[in-house]
This record gives sequence, C-alpha cells and structure tokens, in this order.
Amino acid sequence: MNNLFVFQLMALLLSKNYVCAAEINGKIWKGEGTTPNLESIVIGRCYEYIAVVNPSVAGKNCSEIWKAFKSAFINKDPCNIFPSDYELFINLSLHAVPPDKSLFWENNQLLVTGYSDRARRFMPLSDTLFGGFGDFLTWCGKAGSPGIDYNSCPRTEECEHNPVESFWRIASANYAKQSSGVINILLNGSATGGAYPVQGFFAVYELPNFQKEKISEIQIWVMDDVGGPDLESCGKGSVQILENRLKALGYSHTCTDNYRSVRLLQCLDHLNHPDCAAVSLLHGAAQIYVGPWKSPEF
Repeated sequence: MNNLFVFQLMALLLSKNYVCAAEINGKIWKGEGTTPNLESIVIGRCYEYIAVVNPSVAGKNCSEIWKAFKSAFINKDPCNIFPSDYELFINLSLHAVPPDKSLFWENNQLLVTGYSDRARRFMPLSDTLFGGFGDFLTWCGKAGSPGIDYNSCPRTEECEHNPVESFWRIASANYAKQSSGVINILLNGSATGGAYPVQGFFAVYELPNFQKEKISEIQIWVMDDVGGPDLESCGKGSVQILENRLKALGYSHTCTDNYRSVRLLQCLDHLNHPDCAAVSLLHGAAQIYVGPWKSPEF
C-alpha cells in the first residue's frame, strides 16, 4: 500500500514537472492562439475591400497579399518577428488614403470603427486594405507543421517582437505616411492611462511619420465615455502634452472636447442618459433617412 502511494506521488510530481517544461519549451503563451480560419477570413476581407469598400484598389492581388502576409510569421519563432518581415505585404497592399479622411485614435477603437462607417465618413487604419487584414485578429507561427500556432500566441509583455505587435508598427507608420490634408485624432478623455499615451502607437509610430508638407491642419477630439469620468480635456493633462508637441513640430491644430458629431453617435445607445440630454431633445423631432447603400468615392 505504501509503495503504491509513493509511486502515485512520484508520478504526479513528474507530470507537473513535465507540464512546466512543456509550457517553457513548448511555447505555451498567455495570449490567444491564431484566429481559426485565418486564411479564409483575411482573403475574404481583401476581396470585399477591393470589390465593395474601395474599388479604386481593385487591381490588388488578394492571393499574393495573403502569401506575403503569411510568409512574415509562418514556421518562425513568434518572438523573433520584426516590422521589416512585413515589408513585402505592405508593398503589395499599400494604397493612398484620401486627403482629409485620416482618423487616428487612442483608447477608442470601437467608437472609431463606428464613426468611420466603413470608410464612408473617414478612413482609419482599420478601413484600409493593409490595416483591415489584421483588425481584431490574432496570429503567430511555430516550428513544424502546420507552422501556425492555434493554441496560444505571445503577448507584447512576454516578447516585444511578436507577429501582431510588429504588424501594427509597420502598418501604423505607413498609414501615417499616406495621410494628408486635415488630420483627425480621436482621444478618450475617460481613459485612466491618459487620453494621449506618450508611449502609445500614435505617439511612437504615427505622429513621427507624418509628412509635414502634406498636412494642412490637425484636429483633436477628446471624447468622454457616456457615463464615464471627465479625466482629461483640451489643454489639460496628456492632451496638453500632445498640443505642445504639435506646436513644437510646427503643426496648426485645434482641440475640441466632446465633438458634437461623435457625441451624437455615442448617444445613440444612451438616449436617456444625463450625458446625452442635449441629444435626447432631438430624438423624435428629427427623422433620419437611410438611403440606398453606396460605396464611398475616392
């Protein structure tokens, strides 16, 4: 009986040690694994984009773009992927962003997605062909068949040079380079980490890549969450840091708190909230006509 107990105990300890070793050597990460059916999703997005969203780029080859995207990370160490690995993908998928249509953001992804209206109103990075490839998706590679890890992928805190982080770095930089005319920046005045994170993507990868000679003005919109705290606003906190940086770089800029057009969108789902009182006065007094859907003209 005692021998059996000792045997079972040793087996249990060995199994735990094996799992620990597997987590280290088998590359089990904290992040979610590659999105299932990744190839079908991104190729489908590509064909929809060139046929419906932005037909001006109809000459793009979606199959070749997918191959270039995949080659950046498949069968590779997911902690050794750099922005330069996506250069071929960027070269094949890059296209112009219409003047006055660029929309940058921090801590406001869903609001930006709704406000841009699939490139009908504005064209944020997620509404470009190259940015839409990775929007809300996860991916990473591994050694051996099939070369893609569907179980787990590294987060940036585990390793900086992972496939997703490096993708957004090069995509963000190239999006900024394509931007011109009036530039719009949508910030979150209720974000606890600051409306303008000084180490965020906009501050580090987008603003430094603006082509100053192509930009006429920069508009900042600081939006508080409906029901959220008013932590920062124009001329205060990190927003002031951004305004000072733009001034030092020689950009003409304006700043608006709770820009009315965006606030209307925020309040569509919160008409009875006190923060939306002004919007609620319009409810029932105006009728909104939603006409036939048309793709934007670029």
